[in-house]
Amino acid sequence: LPHATYTWGDEPEKPGQRLANYWHGEFPYLPDTGYGQTAAVGSFPPNGYGLFDMAGNVWEWTTDWYGPARDEQPCCAEDTYDPDQPVQVARRVIKGGSFLCADSYCMRYRPAARRPQQVDTGMSHLGFRCVKRGTTS
Repeated sequence: LPHATYTWGDEPEKPGQRLANYWHGEFPYLPDTGYGQTAAVGSFPPNGYGLFDMAGNVWEWTTDWYGPARDEQPCCAEDTYDPDQPVQVARRVIKGGSFLCADSYCMRYRPAARRPQQVDTGMSHLGFRCVKRGTTS
């Protein structure tokens, strides 16, 4: 949604309302029942465009290489290296947050959030989005 803070609008969830699969409960030890792990697609209501799970569940790989600023997309993998790391590995942008993002910790399930992920590192809460195209009439 244009300029919205969250994928469902500008207001945070109300008590008892669940709009995305991010950490609900005391982070990082006590998840509310049903949280702290992945959830089936469509477990939460769609956003205003009818898209499900645009935040939370798992981080999503993007095709963008990670640059130091949002408007600075490097052309090549070697331009994404982190000079503070002992081993230089290319980094891609991941978005959407995961079931391990918590309001008290990072809030990276917001649409504006993005972070780097080294391309040689896997995580249990990292995935990619599949799209099912509808039939055309």
